[in-house]
Amino acid sequence: MKILVVGGGGREHAIIKAIKKNPRAEKIYALPGNGGIAADAECVPIDAKDIPGIVRFAIKNHVDYAIVAPDDPLALGAVDALEDAGVPCFGPRKSAAIIESSKVFAKELMHKYGIPTAAYQVFTDMDKAMEYIETCPIPTVVKADGLALGKGVTVAMTREEARDAVKSIMGDRVFGDSGASIVIEEYLEGPEVSVLSFTDGTTVVPMVSSMDHKRAGDNDTGPNTGGMGTVAPNPYYTPQVAKECMERIFLPTINAMREEGRPFKGCLYFGLMITKDGPKVIEYNCRFGDPETQVVLPLLESDLLRVMWAVTDCRLGETEVKFSDKSACCVVLASKGYPVKYESGCPITLPAPEANREIYVAGAEERDGKLCSHGGRVLGVTAIEDTLEKAVAGAYDYAAKVKFENGFCRSDIGGRALAALKEE
Repeated sequence: MKILVVGGGGREHAIIKAIKKNPRAEKIYALPGNGGIAADAECVPIDAKDIPGIVRFAIKNHVDYAIVAPDDPLALGAVDALEDAGVPCFGPRKSAAIIESSKVFAKELMHKYGIPTAAYQVFTDMDKAMEYIETCPIPTVVKADGLALGKGVTVAMTREEARDAVKSIMGDRVFGDSGASIVIEEYLEGPEVSVLSFTDGTTVVPMVSSMDHKRAGDNDTGPNTGGMGTVAPNPYYTPQVAKECMERIFLPTINAMREEGRPFKGCLYFGLMITKDGPKVIEYNCRFGDPETQVVLPLLESDLLRVMWAVTDCRLGETEVKFSDKSACCVVLASKGYPVKYESGCPITLPAPEANREIYVAGAEERDGKLCSHGGRVLGVTAIEDTLEKAVAGAYDYAAKVKFENGFCRSDIGGRALAALKEE
């Protein structure tokens, strides 16, 4: 079977490594892939947003199954185009991917169907947004409506920060047309939980919960990034919370999308806040999270390709999806200066393989036979162990064996989760 994976980051590397475990996956293409993914798949220099190019390649090479992983091609209709060309796909069609590509759509969906989320206001006029800032409760959260590489959200602790965020998004258009509309919403407090889920539009199967670390610096300081590390499972996601999420959030969301004529098939990511009033939705993503995927998929004991096919064929309810009861930690090695200004082209030497250790390459290319950095987030180093404490220690131990002079990582990935476990 020939498999095509659209994307070229650490998330895609994790998906490819999991897919490779199925002996039927005789050939895997990554479009465009990267210098590290090249060890596990054939990388083809076609941009993930080049939908016509992806379709032409799939047809020419008789691809049997495609997995569209990043948000941009999903929002642009990559699954629609591939399926219309006769290529079965994993991922939502454009009409369903709007749940991530428009924050306004997502908030209005939740409001309409009574799905718990923060109170909010939508603005298309910058002056009116600025007027609202002068009277709204502070802290507040300002979000660009469209996709913004995971950086379109500002948690404003002062009115000045809120004003700056509105001006940046709507006035300066730092995120382009994604800033034509904004959402200003209530600031929620509580631990955050990420839950990825498989869904075929009717059945929803949550994966192992995880905890992301978005800020660049230790103790959650510095600018927001695409994610500096993750742990799984998340200790705040108790069986009682999981039950409440299934009843009040997961199933209602899937049912709402179907009711709206936008059935969601693929991986739906629920970004949650466990508030004093119960779990609430912070955001939806229409795909596997990054770097959450790098701790969730290593714990999947079922065959990923088989589960994905079940989603595509609407047979998820008949398919076993089993996860290990172990723990995982992923530490991201990024280029110094990320997410603001950083250098690329720095050589990287990976350590020898070790049991229960994985390195997922996010931003690297091959130059003269050597792996070199090519991006902000470069590597995700993951360890799987019986306990979270051992997983965290193992990830840092393995990361220390990577030779990457221009790299840095947070030193406290998993710290909050370990503290929470000690409080139990």
